[in-house]
This record gives sequence, structure tokens and C-alpha cells, in this order.
Amino acid sequence: MSNISSKALSSFKYGYLIIFFALLSGFFHPLITNTSFDSVISGILVLFLGLAGGVLLYRSTTSQKRKEIFFGVGFTLIGISTYFIYRLIGAI
Repeated sequence: MSNISSKALSSFKYGYLIIFFALLSGFFHPLITNTSFDSVISGILVLFLGLAGGVLLYRSTTSQKRKEIFFGVGFTLIGISTYFIYRLIGAI
């Protein structure tokens, strides 16, 4: 029974993140302006990339092995995410 509830909780957690990132990416803007959802999908993917970088940075503080790898890859993913954010807004 606990295995089923843990899977349900895990799927709820990821569903919540997807919905939160969709709203954060401006989900209602294409509905109001009758444009495509490409920017929303790109925004969600960029936010997940930054989240993965943040998780790896957290893992670098809690891991005994591969601390430097988690640290480097985490900052690299956050940097790539920041680059894509500037690219999406047209600053680059």
C-alpha cells in the first residue's frame, strides 16, 4: 500500500512542478493574444534545466563522492539556463 501512495505522491510532485513552470512561463499569454505556445514550452524546458542545475548543486553539498563533478555540472546547467533565458527575451 505504501508503494502505491509513494508513486502517487511522486507523480503529484512532478505534475505540480510542470503546472507551476507552465504558469511561470506565461501560459495565459498565448491564450489571450492568439499566438503559439512555443515560447511557453521553451520556458518550461529552460526552467527545468535550471532546476536540474540547482538539484546538482545541492547534491554537491551532500555528496561525499563526486562533489566537484556535481558542482561543475550544476553551475554549467544554471549558466546554460541563464543564457537561454536571455536568448528568449531577445537580449542576446
